[in-house]
Amino acid sequence: MSQFYILPFTDPGASLESVGGKGASLSRMINSGLPVPDGFHVTTTAYRQFIEFNNLGDVIRAAMNSVDITKPATLEAASKSINALIIRGTIPPDIASDIVQAYADFPGKDPAVAVRSSATAEDLPEASFAGQQDSYLNICGADQLLEAIKKCWASLWTARAISYRVQQDISTEGIALAVVVQLLVQAEVAGILFTANSMTGARDQALINASWGLGEAIVGGKVTPDTIVVDKKSNQIVNYEIADKQLMTVRLNGATREKAVPESLRKVPALNEENIQELINMGTRIENLYQMPMDIEWTLTDGEFAIVQARPITALPQTEISPGIEWDLPDPKGTYMRASIVDLMPDPLTPLFGTMG
Repeated sequence: MSQFYILPFTDPGASLESVGGKGASLSRMINSGLPVPDGFHVTTTAYRQFIEFNNLGDVIRAAMNSVDITKPATLEAASKSINALIIRGTIPPDIASDIVQAYADFPGKDPAVAVRSSATAEDLPEASFAGQQDSYLNICGADQLLEAIKKCWASLWTARAISYRVQQDISTEGIALAVVVQLLVQAEVAGILFTANSMTGARDQALINASWGLGEAIVGGKVTPDTIVVDKKSNQIVNYEIADKQLMTVRLNGATREKAVPESLRKVPALNEENIQELINMGTRIENLYQMPMDIEWTLTDGEFAIVQARPITALPQTEISPGIEWDLPDPKGTYMRASIVDLMPDPLTPLFGTMG
């Protein structure tokens, strides 16, 4: 098996340049002893070789030269043409062989896997590419896997992704995409852990979203999850909002779909106190590993947590500072008054200006 095209999660050579942001993060966590489901990377070298093998480099550059960020139609046109060429392209035989062999090393026959895009400019502290490229769940069999990988490569060139990279001034020449192939956890509960309170900006609190089934319903905004705020020092729950969780994502026939949550579970807490404390402790380990607040996707099955993704929080609000109740006067014996600039203007003012003042 070529180490240029395929890398196991545990390989020390799994860098941002070779396996993208999502892949590098998974390797970093699994090598730190965190519970990450097993998998392998299809490296950026494989993507570049695919582009070269199918003579797509010049075509992509020509399509990108026609893009005008102020004209959405040019973004859509470039995206459509590039995507079609990649989907019709042929994966070089040596790369396809390596992928199929790595997949065959997983336990069981045609095991279900998650196939996720991992871009080299993704999940960086200064830019968030979350949701820019595609992921595919419950992929079973070698043929489905190879097609899903091509779809991930194509998703590097969606109109949204192109627009975002242009705005971030990221060069087309340097961009590449790796793909993460990971054993799919049949989650009973899944969700997102923010190791800082993403709503208030409080760094001493963590915020958990949790719901039944796979996490795609939460990530895609299809369900209102439970929301739990926890004090990180004491592990005490500050607030637990139990949502009416109406939908859940489940595996079905080589794909996923949404189905109604049983009435008996809709308003039941998705996590108990012991689960919450274990999850917060795991989040603290990950935050300490990265030395920054993190956005973590997790699953819970048979009482065991697994981490399927972690990235920096890039849009954390500034912590609000409450004003003091008491104010010491600069001169305790002085005379102070409150006035408006309107009171100091020498000429008559319009009612509108007076209201604004």
